[in-house]
Amino acid sequence: MMILRTAKDMAAFSDTARKAGRKIAFVPTMGALHEGHRALFREARRHGDAVVASIYVNPRQFNDPEDFRKYARNLEGDLKQCEAEGVDLVFAPTDAEIYPVEDDAAEVPVPEVAMRLEGASRPGHFDGVVAVVSRLFRIVRPHLAVFGRKDYQQIRVIEEMVKQQKMGVSILRHPTVRTEDGLAMSSRNARLSPEGRKKALSLFRSVERAEALYKGGERSAKTLQQAVLDVLSQDPAVRPDYAAVVDAETLEDLITLDRPALVAVAAFVEDVRLIDNGLLG
Repeated sequence: MMILRTAKDMAAFSDTARKAGRKIAFVPTMGALHEGHRALFREARRHGDAVVASIYVNPRQFNDPEDFRKYARNLEGDLKQCEAEGVDLVFAPTDAEIYPVEDDAAEVPVPEVAMRLEGASRPGHFDGVVAVVSRLFRIVRPHLAVFGRKDYQQIRVIEEMVKQQKMGVSILRHPTVRTEDGLAMSSRNARLSPEGRKKALSLFRSVERAEALYKGGERSAKTLQQAVLDVLSQDPAVRPDYAAVVDAETLEDLITLDRPALVAVAAFVEDVRLIDNGLLG
């Protein structure tokens, strides 16, 4: 497995791979890897000839400096997991490689779909996501990239960015990877105590409740949203940030579910902010 640190070396690898007719499958990560990331690597292998993973904790997408400081970092352990999954190359750049001074003017507009849900709760978050992913795509030049559906809005933002900027990268959505009891896998879970982890299951159960009501014929967005909040409110240790039932493509609010919809939830457990979601229809 190759480990590259500079944009120049990464671009050279991509040029060689492309000239050889190899399809580059890319998985961008911020490290702190877990089974969810490993599932993305396996999916990338199914679709590409050269699997590239990036490990870079992007400071621009943290609207809370304390959240950035607490983010888990374990490059040595991450590299071992990449190697175990057969990743061909890991791109682990410094800030200067991703955000060179001469590149300051190369900002890509943030799509409209970023303005709601996470975008409203975490101002500036998607500005950072768009900035880093657009730069990574320019450096790595992948044919396709794989993202986990736990970060559903992020996927929609990146899909729209690729479309608007004509980047020519296919975006693959991978289903949310969960633990046996349903908790969505996240690097943030490591910051939870054993008791906090049990309480965090409220997010999954709230989404599960909305899905059950939908399958039973409920089509009122307001009723489904309230059902999510009712589940979350059963434990005072769970502090909801938002619960929403929105159009699955535009993420705009719905009154009646007459099209595919997304139920999305964000909440704090032990001061750790977690998200989850489910598709309806």
